[in-house]
Amino acid sequence: MQKLNFPAYSFRFKNNQNKIAIFDDLRKKFVILTPEEWVRQHCVQFLKNEKNYPKSLINVEKQLKLGDLTKRYDIVVFEPEGNVNLIVECKAPKVKITQHTFDQIARYNSTLKANFLMITNGIEHFFCKMDFEAETYIFLKDLPEFNR
Repeated sequence: MQKLNFPAYSFRFKNNQNKIAIFDDLRKKFVILTPEEWVRQHCVQFLKNEKNYPKSLINVEKQLKLGDLTKRYDIVVFEPEGNVNLIVECKAPKVKITQHTFDQIARYNSTLKANFLMITNGIEHFFCKMDFEAETYIFLKDLPEFNR
């Protein structure tokens, strides 16, 4: 797999029916290693190890209802009180991050109401803080660390 713009982390792998799988310690199972999953697993480690978000507050790959549509978010980090603090949209490294990507996470956030957004393809990372009053987001240099 491609080297990403994250610190180096160690992962567990196994060969599953001639496909490589990576162990997801949040879901407690091996999942097929796709380029997007490679980014997602690095991002989870980044949130836990660099930003100190507790594993218990991080959720991956869950369904989300957007009107009549059912979508899946990549990563959501909750506040201890249960509100959504952060939504992360992960793309494969070869996928360019475009306005379409920002529109996608904005649609998710219309339901989830997160304070922060992160979009990454493993190479480029974008961090935003929501301004709900102005209905826009403010770009940040980095995500805040968890502090509770």
